[in-house]
Amino acid sequence: MTGGFGLSPSTAEAHRVTALLPAREDNSPQYRHRNDEERHERVTTEDSLEELTAPSAPGDAAPEEKEPDNG
Repeated sequence: MTGGFGLSPSTAEAHRVTALLPAREDNSPQYRHRNDEERHERVTTEDSLEELTAPSAPGDAAPEEKEPDNG
């Protein structure tokens, strides 16, 4: 998820979703999220979220590559 609504990805901050909250009256899902640099959490609706791909953790093995079947 990115913070900094309307900002480019290079200036937006990454936040981590910490909880799913009850939907609003208009059925929009809500989430509690935080940035590890901040001491507080925020609440936002699903339409304000943008999924980010998490970087691989050190020691994660890359998927095995298979040789093409030439038979």
